[in-house]
Amino acid sequence: MAANVYASATDGGSGGEPAQTRSGTGVRTAGATIDCPDVGSRLTSVPEQARTEVDKELALLDEQIAKAYQRLSESAQQIQQDSGFADNAIMNPLKEKRGAALERIAIAIDRVGDRPEGLDALAACTVRDSGNQAPEQGEGQDGSGEEQPGQEQDQGGQEQGNGQGQGQGNNGGQAGNGPVAADFADITSVQPNVNSPRRQGNASRGTFATSCGVNENGLFNSDNIIAAPGVTNGAHHFHDYVGNQANNAFASDQDLANAGTSCDDQGDKSSYYWPVLRVQNGTQEQDANSPGGGIEGNAGAIVTPKQVTLDFVGNPRDKVTAMPRLLRIITGDAKAFVNGTANANASWSCTGFEDRQLKDKYPLCPKGSDVVRSFKFQSCWDGRNIDSANHRTHVAFADASGACPSGFRPIPQLVQRIVYDVDAPSLNDGGRTTPLFAVDSFPEQLHKPVTDHGDFINVFDEDLMGEMVDCINDGRKCGAGAEAEPGEKPVEEPSQEPGAGEEPSEEPSEEPTKAPEAPQQQPTRTPDAPKDGNAGGKPGDTGNDGKDEASNPPATDKPAPEPEPSDSPADEAEVYATPSAKSGEQGGSKDGTGEDSDGLGQSQAVGTATSAAATPAAPPRTEPQAVGSGNLADTGAQLWPAAAGAVLVLAGFVVLRRARRS
Repeated sequence: MAANVYASATDGGSGGEPAQTRSGTGVRTAGATIDCPDVGSRLTSVPEQARTEVDKELALLDEQIAKAYQRLSESAQQIQQDSGFADNAIMNPLKEKRGAALERIAIAIDRVGDRPEGLDALAACTVRDSGNQAPEQGEGQDGSGEEQPGQEQDQGGQEQGNGQGQGQGNNGGQAGNGPVAADFADITSVQPNVNSPRRQGNASRGTFATSCGVNENGLFNSDNIIAAPGVTNGAHHFHDYVGNQANNAFASDQDLANAGTSCDDQGDKSSYYWPVLRVQNGTQEQDANSPGGGIEGNAGAIVTPKQVTLDFVGNPRDKVTAMPRLLRIITGDAKAFVNGTANANASWSCTGFEDRQLKDKYPLCPKGSDVVRSFKFQSCWDGRNIDSANHRTHVAFADASGACPSGFRPIPQLVQRIVYDVDAPSLNDGGRTTPLFAVDSFPEQLHKPVTDHGDFINVFDEDLMGEMVDCINDGRKCGAGAEAEPGEKPVEEPSQEPGAGEEPSEEPSEEPTKAPEAPQQQPTRTPDAPKDGNAGGKPGDTGNDGKDEASNPPATDKPAPEPEPSDSPADEAEVYATPSAKSGEQGGSKDGTGEDSDGLGQSQAVGTATSAAATPAAPPRTEPQAVGSGNLADTGAQLWPAAAGAVLVLAGFVVLRRARRS
């Protein structure tokens, strides 16, 4: 069966020839992937004493799948020649290895608790159609029947960084396993689809914003301290990190407590991380020849976010309670392509169009609009645990009305918004003109947008967490991010003056909201946070300076204050519209929503945590600078011509008078 699926997926429909490509990593690819039951999500109860061993075995299961997928991708020719090759050489050995790992998991749990039943049934995997195979009737991806870029075999085993071979082939992408044209959708063709629950009387209406940078210094790794602690390359894809700087697979709670932080408010040592976004332009990054990077199909230039906003918002019907220290939350599902969308939580959009969100497509944004990637984290907590065996059951989403499940209580909801200055790829030529972009993923997940996910570990100082809760419950807008807009702190001082033309006066009154309230519930340890970074700037920047032109520019330019969130299309929560849609820009609004995009700190008005890469902070009052401020030399330089003129006039009068007398 595996051979049949694989053979049909590799059939390009062109004279029976297999539609194969060789990726930049030397991997032969085709339109098939491996689908294995996700063991981790089904282990809802694991005794604490067995957690370490179980987590390592779960990470080993992921590694086994990654290697089997790579072998499958390399074996197109053998599979075509031998119908039993896929089963005998790949799938059956994978089943045996998984069975052994599952048995070790069962034994580890059995030592300290009740042996889980039915794990052995999760050993078998299947080969399935990826949906990335070549179009019917021998057509290229652009429907022209021409071979797409990237179909030539690269004998060097790696892309040479010259931009060649960046196209799609069958499976797409620089590394041959995605993305493909079908993974993208034009945002202008999407109907508005965002609905926010109506607030009720006891709603917590405030917003607390924290500003932690955009990873401009390049803090990356392919670990996952939540899902695979103690395992190198547990994620099999690179992550961006902001906030805590001790993030790696081996960081202890105390390491997190003692680390530095990239956040403006040093009381926020929390860890915020997500898969990097790459443009498939042939660039070789630092991980091009490493696990988690090019070896596992994550290729291309890593793009530094233009802006990152981190807002904590309230509940539409109840007051929120403090998050417990070291609470861990994963939102979205990194394996949603094969697992299904039950836990998927990715949202993709474009600045100026955030009232419409895509869940399983990357957005094609019009000129002047940036790609927006956002997550709304779970906002209900079980009141007891800071983590759970499957990293999900200790937290939950509120229902459509904002109500938490029975036994859960509302906590501040993290709303994370990441903006990228990347151009819409040219799908008609397979990304040759303008390269495709995609998030990093497990190799068998093929870079599908539905697999996007975000991770958070709460390492807020307890007093600051109490301050956050008070702020949100009181309906205020506060936090370091609310006063230090996307560029950094220079904007804070001008914002203290009302009428400075930069930030509304509501912010200064809210900034000093240091309500000294003790933290509630389970204050564990106090971790420190590291500094974020992304090397250099925007390695994935395609150089489109034209993005500074607004798609629908408002009449105002830089000095104009940013409108309230109601002026822009709000995402699933009003906070999506909070930051200026193009706050990293120098010009006027480029998002077409009427939001000013000067990048000066104007989203502070709505209390949004915005962090922008290399945002030029234009000082508020530059005009009055040269008027009325001069030194004595300047003054003398301006007066001597007048004095000389006066002398000449007097001399003229004397000459005339003498002439008359004579």
